Amino acid sequence: MTNPTKPLALISVSDKSGVAEFARAVAERGYEIISTGGTARTLAESGVDVTSVEQITGFPEMLSGRVKTLHPLIHGGLLGVRDDSEHRAQMAAHGIRPIDLIVIDLYPFEATIAREGVTRDEAIEQIDIGGPAMIRSAAKNHASVAVITDPGDYDSVLEDMDAAGKPSIELRRKLATKAFQRTASYDATIAAYLAGDDEPMPRSITVALKRDRTLRYGENPHQEAAVYRTGVSEGGVLDATQLLGKELSFNNLADAAAAWALTCTLAELEPRKIASVVVKHANPCGAAVADDVFTAVDGAMAGDPVAAFGGIMGVSAEIDEKAAHRLCEEGVFLEVLAAPGFTKTALEILSNRWKNLRLLATKPVKPSSRLIRLLPGGALVQTPDALSPDHNAWQLAAGEEPGTEHRRIAHVIEAIGQALSSNAIALGGLDPDRPGCVRLFGAGAGQMDRLTSCRLACEKSGELARGSTAASDAFFPFDDGPKILADAGVKVIVHPGGSKRDDDTFTLCNERGIACLLTGLRHFRHEPLR
Repeated sequence: MTNPTKPLALISVSDKSGVAEFARAVAERGYEIISTGGTARTLAESGVDVTSVEQITGFPEMLSGRVKTLHPLIHGGLLGVRDDSEHRAQMAAHGIRPIDLIVIDLYPFEATIAREGVTRDEAIEQIDIGGPAMIRSAAKNHASVAVITDPGDYDSVLEDMDAAGKPSIELRRKLATKAFQRTASYDATIAAYLAGDDEPMPRSITVALKRDRTLRYGENPHQEAAVYRTGVSEGGVLDATQLLGKELSFNNLADAAAAWALTCTLAELEPRKIASVVVKHANPCGAAVADDVFTAVDGAMAGDPVAAFGGIMGVSAEIDEKAAHRLCEEGVFLEVLAAPGFTKTALEILSNRWKNLRLLATKPVKPSSRLIRLLPGGALVQTPDALSPDHNAWQLAAGEEPGTEHRRIAHVIEAIGQALSSNAIALGGLDPDRPGCVRLFGAGAGQMDRLTSCRLACEKSGELARGSTAASDAFFPFDDGPKILADAGVKVIVHPGGSKRDDDTFTLCNERGIACLLTGLRHFRHEPLR
């Protein structure tokens, strides 16, 4: 130690960006810098006068660096209450110097577990112990200590130093709050990783979210909103690269997530096909699977051209020139287009036609292990809904066996119906004008009664309802809904079954020549897909 009268600043970080410049600026403002391991070397190589923690504690770093700052001379310097005479006397008696400024980040646990193929031992080695201990010590004593956990705060700390000689109490309090948020998030991520998927409903759940960016507004202009991230990349729209267009809004992101989720579901269901989905207000108004990108896009747009205006589209394959021209036709207007990629020509076509269309290059979304819906005072937690894995195992309850191909088509329509808000009815099938394209013809969603959903789906489908497949997210409590579908010409009805009056529906189907397939799985959805 060069000058015991100088205030101490302890700096120890994994992220070295900007740290040498900050340390030099702090030293110029009268602080003595102490540091550990790699940080000390970085500072010394940059010409910063630095004292090692070993010189303070008298102990070397040991146990592969696991033990270096866990020492009374460090934590005493952070925790000692400056205006407590007993604390001051004890610190003086044991040679403990106050530490007034600390810059600490944590071992990169989040980045480590995000790597492909990382082992459990590698992840555990990145669980920081000394860092969180020092952060919490300094944050607890923020009346005297400034704790910096984010390089983004370097400038504001220096500004405060220049204004008052040291960071103000207002800034120290703000930094302490941020510090506790950081350690809470860090511990929650570690706990979630160690728990894995062993318990679908664990005894406690800690959700660690870090604000990624603020949004212009929420669902409506008078509502504030922001995007928060878990710190773990899971694919989907939040991890997408925006190639074109203005800033994404709250509703853009919500609907894009819904569109991309169903796009990925259909692509998994039909791996040899291209899937395309158009969403409006969290509900699919168009969806198709086809042999090529153009037909999939064209089929999705045909589902409900009126509703698709101003909608959000997801496509499971690279957008090519032909598909781009289709999306630039008169009467087409999209807010967001998400796809794995865009050819150079397609990108030029779309950017020349649309200046504000948000183009997102994204990857398949990873399914969540749990869905959490916050409520006042708590939350509801459930595992994700799932499609029945084998449509050939569905029970034929009435009518003639539709055959393997019709069951496959019915599975696609069931998946689209699963993505609709309840009560939900989806009508679809093979498009007579687009060979090989299975698409949504019309849907009824978000209704308080299933009859209205049946009417809406048939109305939206028009003549295409004849010979179509209808999928219901839940059983029919009476046969009045199936009668509406039968009158429209539906030939296959898919639903979970389980109503006390199922026999009435079966009788109707037998009388009207309709195949009735029971999946055994209900798909109620009372909020948008996430």
